[in-house]
Amino acid sequence: MPVPLNIRDFLDRAEAGFAARIAAVDEPVQPAPPWGELTYGAFAAAARGLAARLDDLGVERGARVAFLSQNSARLLAAFFGVSGWGRVLVPVNYRLARPEIEQILDHSGAQVLFTDPSCAELVQNTGVPHRFVLGADDDFRQPGREPAEWAEADELAPATLNYTSGTTGAPKGVVLSHRSLWLNAATFGLHTGLSDRDVYLHTLPMFHVNGWGMPYAVTAAGAKHVVLRQVDGAEILRRIEQHGVTLLCAAPTVVESVLAAAETWPGEIPGRGRVRVVVAGAPPRTGTVERVETVLGWELIQIFGQTETSPLITVTRTRAEWDPLTPRERAQRLRRAGVPALGVKVRISPAGEVLTRSNHNLTGYWRNEQATAESGAATWVRTGDVGHVDPDGHLVITDRKKDIVISGGENVASVEVEDVLTAHPAVHEAAVIGTPDEKWGELVTALVVPGDPAPAEADLIEHCRAHLAGYKCPKRVVFVDRLVRTATGKLQKNVLRDKYAAGSSGAR
Repeated sequence: MPVPLNIRDFLDRAEAGFAARIAAVDEPVQPAPPWGELTYGAFAAAARGLAARLDDLGVERGARVAFLSQNSARLLAAFFGVSGWGRVLVPVNYRLARPEIEQILDHSGAQVLFTDPSCAELVQNTGVPHRFVLGADDDFRQPGREPAEWAEADELAPATLNYTSGTTGAPKGVVLSHRSLWLNAATFGLHTGLSDRDVYLHTLPMFHVNGWGMPYAVTAAGAKHVVLRQVDGAEILRRIEQHGVTLLCAAPTVVESVLAAAETWPGEIPGRGRVRVVVAGAPPRTGTVERVETVLGWELIQIFGQTETSPLITVTRTRAEWDPLTPRERAQRLRRAGVPALGVKVRISPAGEVLTRSNHNLTGYWRNEQATAESGAATWVRTGDVGHVDPDGHLVITDRKKDIVISGGENVASVEVEDVLTAHPAVHEAAVIGTPDEKWGELVTALVVPGDPAPAEADLIEHCRAHLAGYKCPKRVVFVDRLVRTATGKLQKNVLRDKYAAGSSGAR
């Protein structure tokens, strides 16, 4: 008879096989008293203690339990202590503004809220019935607490409710089941070659699609978690050196911060020949991918996914056939989204949109039947990305559907232009958007964070003309101090379009 998949399975295996091994090294500098080093036995006890605490509060199966916290061992334990006994974890982005946080707590119907001390003021007036400050009045790390069993465990029951980053509008609550998260984590572990010898550094915010599933996969492998609260390139290198880190996940902006720190790092770069870094969230520029190999000596793994797919859709890793290639040639191949992960199907709609079907897609959007129907959750999920499959079977993402610039009747992929712009030595960052224009419909507009010395607008346009068709080249370059991004490093082009469509120069 089939046994229902439950994300608690990952914790049970770790406790059974690795109880005496170090499970997690907590962030040492945080407002709440750090948990230090925990064995898997102690970590599992903490998860059970949280489940028992929820029993004491009378929190029913299926109720939502929110955590508003930076990365911490407490949040890591919540992935199991909440969902593993039948409740629904709502990991909230702590970088959001007060109204956004309040909206998520209200929309989710959370009955319990655990808050990091640094975020406590943001939720003073929320209507959540049970509120606790981590480290001050959370007592779930008590030995010997045994929760009531989840008698009617159901793999299709919601395990987490994750709110999207909102790059194209208001965040939506994505319902992910135990089955979806279980299969995503197992597949992710397979494709990254995860084993009990790995040491995983949590550079990725755990609230973001449940840390892409790594809290589950790393636990099942009996590998070590190293918790990082604040992303900093130099600190990432220090943790890799200190703990022997072998694996991490990060947005391209985080990888670039590590590369910047490497320029002044004394001695050999930590992790050379040992570290695998999984990159997603936005297409990394070709130069970044190349420098991960040549400067850091790490392996870069590119994935494509989204919250609605738990998130894994495609994976690309270097392979034996690419060994004779130059680092630049390998980087050009690794920059592709990749081949569909095990059990995932990908196809391209007649309009060019990437569609996907798998065992770990969303159940639907919480309290939003219209968005659920439009998403294709029951059949092929619409990703909102435009792309194609190349002759090697690799998915190539051209752009977000809403980020395509239509200039003079021609489609211009913003990511292609951005990759060319950031190859210029005097460009630090770039974002390409379409702004209204009477003649062209949309004007290809480049927003550039310059390096030192700053380039001239004419030089950048000429640089693009040397690498792109004329209609793809920016007609306007605006120099800015920074580009607005989400907490996970994605450019918020909807915000940028609104700002510059209104006629604001935004110039420095």
